[in-house]
Amino acid sequence: CMNYMLPVSYAWGNFSVLAVGIWAIVQRDSLDAITMFLTGLLLTVLTDIIHISIFYPSHDFLSDAKRFSIGMAIFSLLLKPVSCYLVYRMYRERGGE
Repeated sequence: CMNYMLPVSYAWGNFSVLAVGIWAIVQRDSLDAITMFLTGLLLTVLTDIIHISIFYPSHDFLSDAKRFSIGMAIFSLLLKPVSCYLVYRMYRERGGE
């Protein structure tokens, strides 16, 4: 989100999932919150792949800041399956089927 290289929908999607994640952490007894958080994480994995693949700049327009920004977006994408697994374990602990 640092260089405005990716569209605003990338930032809105990730920040809204972050907000739902905070809600899921605060309300420990809510199964709906953790379900929405897991669904949002899975959805942002798909949308992040689409955003990065469509809006990746050509080599001529890559500055160091843009390279760092896209690197962090890819790193975030790589960590999301681990986050999904951990959230799924929390879902199972809270009584999900």
